[in-house]
Amino acid sequence: MDPIAGLLDGPRARRAFLLRCTLDPPWALHIRDEAPLSLVAMLRGRACFVLDGHEPEWLDRGDVAILLGPDHYLFADDPATAPQAIIHPDQRCTTPDGQEIPQMRPFGIRRWGNAPDGATEILTGTYNAEGEVSRRLLDALPPRLVLRRDEWETPALGLLAAEMLRDEVGQDAVLDRLLDLLLIDAVRTYFARTEQTAPGWYRAQRDPVVAQAVRLLQESPAEAWTIGALASQTRVSRATLARRFAEVVGQPPMEFLTEWRLTLAADLILDPRETVGSVARAVGYSSPYALSAAFKRVRGVSPHEHRIAQRSVTAEATA
Repeated sequence: MDPIAGLLDGPRARRAFLLRCTLDPPWALHIRDEAPLSLVAMLRGRACFVLDGHEPEWLDRGDVAILLGPDHYLFADDPATAPQAIIHPDQRCTTPDGQEIPQMRPFGIRRWGNAPDGATEILTGTYNAEGEVSRRLLDALPPRLVLRRDEWETPALGLLAAEMLRDEVGQDAVLDRLLDLLLIDAVRTYFARTEQTAPGWYRAQRDPVVAQAVRLLQESPAEAWTIGALASQTRVSRATLARRFAEVVGQPPMEFLTEWRLTLAADLILDPRETVGSVARAVGYSSPYALSAAFKRVRGVSPHEHRIAQRSVTAEATA
């Protein structure tokens, strides 16, 4: 498993909020949904987003932006346009004074705006719950990330845009997976472009010993790993492995393993077919109590509390 493939265990949308907005100016949306991650793609026209304390960031056709919550921001045809609508945490939309918005209306399947063929068309994909995007990925990304049309090519954007207008059996699952693929494509493009400042687990691919160690830990988290066992597999001394791993990845191997195990556990525990015991065995803990203690220590909540909280957020987002 390479570093980017490991991220595929993180982005896993569950009935993500997906919408194509068609708008004629003047228009401005104040985004207050506080979602952990939103991906915005310009299908037509030009627009900007403005975070408090920052200069406007302009997007042209084909550009893609990734925005991390919970910060609020303005999305508009012009930064001077007064907000006409507020997008709330449950994706509810109102005027700034809390009323319904008469000029905004649906124009078919997953299409919404103030004009059916507006000069601007925007695709938005929102991960509503933090459990859908791994903390490792969120921590690796800047608060805002923009990829320009001439910086990358991806077939996923066109596929997602087209599939959003269909209403077939199982369409939610298709759209979720396409959104995941588009996000992964954007993330790996960004890391390749900024490799010097990319997270250590991504830079590990430059060191053959560390890359092999990371791969072993990611592929076999249930293994009873020790520094000695890992050093034996990578054919270097324990001291050499510990030093090189910490230099490249930025943390000791066993600390990396703990974070990886808990990242996987946080995702697995959301599956109703899994128990704390089965998840503990899958990620390398000797008992459900050991997993619960580690989970509570690192994440501040028990696996059971995490499951209840994420189900509640998902239910509210899809209600």
